[in-house]
Amino acid sequence: MRNFIRNLPAVKIISTILMVLLAGPVFADTKPTLSSGDTAWMLTSTALVLLMTIPGLSLFYAGMVRSKNALSVMMQCFAITCLMTAIWVFWAYSLAFSDGGGAQQWIGGLGKAFMKGVGYDTLSGTIPETVFSMFQLTFAIITPALIVGAFAERMKFSAMLWFMGLWVTLVYAPIAHWVWGGGWLGSLGAKDFAGGTVVHINAGVAGLVAALVLGKRKGYMKTAMPPHSIVLTLVGAAMLWVGWFGFNAGSELAADGTAGMAMAVTQIATAIAALAWMFCEWMVHGKPSALGIASGAVAGLVAITPASGFVGPMGAVVIGIAAGVICYLASTKLKRALGYDDSLDCFGVHAVGGIVGALLTGVFVDASLGGAGLDSGVTIGKQVGIQAIAVMTTIVYDGIVSLIILKILDGIMGLRVTEEQESEGLDIALHDERGYNLEAFMGVRVTEEPKKEGLDHSPAAKGLAGQPQA
Repeated sequence: MRNFIRNLPAVKIISTILMVLLAGPVFADTKPTLSSGDTAWMLTSTALVLLMTIPGLSLFYAGMVRSKNALSVMMQCFAITCLMTAIWVFWAYSLAFSDGGGAQQWIGGLGKAFMKGVGYDTLSGTIPETVFSMFQLTFAIITPALIVGAFAERMKFSAMLWFMGLWVTLVYAPIAHWVWGGGWLGSLGAKDFAGGTVVHINAGVAGLVAALVLGKRKGYMKTAMPPHSIVLTLVGAAMLWVGWFGFNAGSELAADGTAGMAMAVTQIATAIAALAWMFCEWMVHGKPSALGIASGAVAGLVAITPASGFVGPMGAVVIGIAAGVICYLASTKLKRALGYDDSLDCFGVHAVGGIVGALLTGVFVDASLGGAGLDSGVTIGKQVGIQAIAVMTTIVYDGIVSLIILKILDGIMGLRVTEEQESEGLDIALHDERGYNLEAFMGVRVTEEPKKEGLDHSPAAKGLAGQPQA
């Protein structure tokens, strides 16, 4: 009897209406809610990414320059951290991540300038917008700091500050908006999980342009310019490696399975790339170097960055091998063949590694290769084509605008220190301080390494993989 009543058409209709009415308030409540777990993870990730610049990148770079310039490199990274924070809060966050209205495809507006509307209860997804904005700030800090490696030991501190301020406004913020802020590259379907184009290709190309505009260091390829402390470089590389988990896994903006996979593939690609670089160097020069394995690790971190939320473990292995081998060749063979003075291999590691990772993301995102899966109706070939468009757009736009900024600044204030200042070292010449007070410590006068004109004593010439960068 009960089944008979339940099957009556009128009873079915009334039951359905009652279910819809009761469920209506639930379906209508789509307002984002705060997740304490996601928030805790993003607070941690933000601290980890900031650790990458100070002290990670600062130590990594400081160890690779000559002792007379160690403090100046750390000072540049520290000052960039402060300057980018101010610019991000004043206008760059708004340009990158706010609604640009009719120009939304190209640039955000100024609706969030001076953090307008970003309050205690404002959410971005499941986390406070304050946390989201500060997490994105750490990306805007490390990207210009990476560029320092290209012109280390020869740029004026004042010119560096002006260049970085203009560059993050005119280059970084627009490209971040194109990819992550609702701009045209993101709409096109370009996949950049944590910054292959926005951070690494961007920094590497700007670094190469800066190195070419400033010219070579005095005595380059004639005077010995070995890293003064590989120990500092290894400490910095280790901090970068640990901090990079926040960089990649944090870019999911949630504590979930994608963040877990991003962390796993970051570790895998980094280790494989370090081994690949080390074995390449070992085969070519007969000995593996600590500088080489650290450089390979950074190359792997760079290459897996755009792919980290999209590929699986075996995709990470291939990306790691490709990054280690190709970045090694770019930082030694290509650099030597073209003769440019990219002091710490900003281009060879970051731009080249970013390109490798961005393109291979289009391949290994495919579910049949262990990835998260392509978008509906998109083939591997089409996705690789979209990735190539994002890569080329970043290279061309970044290269042209960086060149214009540098040329204007050079005409107004000059970019390069004098020969006397360069010989003395930027620590004393620009900051009136020393990274090491060896004379007081040892009780004797200590000078820089002897200058032997006509000889190439660079690490690359000795088989030490060049002077790579983070």
